Amino acid sequence: MDDQNLIVLFRNLSRRTKWQQQKQIELQFNNYHSQGMVRIGDLFYMSSVELIEAPIRIDTPNHRYDRTPGKGIGHLFVFDFQGKLVDEITLGEGDIYHPGGIDYDGTHIWVPVAEYRPHSQSIVYQVDPVTLKAEESFRVQDHIGGLVREGQSGKLIGNSWGSRKFYEWDLSGQQMLEKDNTSHFIDYQDGHYVGDGKVILSGISELVNPASQSKPYELGGLALIDLRTLTAVHEIPITEFSPQGHVITRNPVFLESAGQVIRLYAVPDDNSGSLLIYETCVT
Repeated sequence: MDDQNLIVLFRNLSRRTKWQQQKQIELQFNNYHSQGMVRIGDLFYMSSVELIEAPIRIDTPNHRYDRTPGKGIGHLFVFDFQGKLVDEITLGEGDIYHPGGIDYDGTHIWVPVAEYRPHSQSIVYQVDPVTLKAEESFRVQDHIGGLVREGQSGKLIGNSWGSRKFYEWDLSGQQMLEKDNTSHFIDYQDGHYVGDGKVILSGISELVNPASQSKPYELGGLALIDLRTLTAVHEIPITEFSPQGHVITRNPVFLESAGQVIRLYAVPDDNSGSLLIYETCVT
């Protein structure tokens, strides 16, 4: 949805921006490994993967896959400001069970569901937020980890595993463009169209942590992307962490503006997660 004020405020954010946590709302359901989130009125819609069997790396990868498909269930949860589960549906089929980042265009929620491995395949769904009826729109021969709907042209923009490639499609699924991502700051996880041909994407980069041999350092970040060029026009790091020790831009993030305030909603933690609400005042 368009939020021109958010674009203006976002351009004034920097690495010196201070984010203040306002609330921590415990989710009253198992959120598994959450992926993408939008707020519609007083409800949140959040995609998540329930991993039943983790993919296993293949010693000698074949021409396409470097790991087994694993097993899982794709979910789209609906919950309120008290963290109560209001409704849910499952999405995907067979080895295609991993939902990604989602977007809402004012009519439908767009949800990509992929195999849990790179260079695989995905199904793009459009979901009615009122009835939760899901319809398959088209299929893609790659792992699509996030999806946004451009509000002016109506095209769909997705990113591959690790967001190393961008794709553009029309609503019938006809591919219009494939482009390498020129930014290596973070891997994009979730994103939403904010108007004027621009989208705000969130994500993380896992960096070598000299203080821990087993746990990488998670650098979070936000990026304003111009959809005409598919390049970042403004990027900032995020270094706030969750109760489980994850950077808050790990997977589901939704931003909105209220006057001079940017409000950030996030669910970075797995299984027993919380809805974290942060704010920063831009002057």
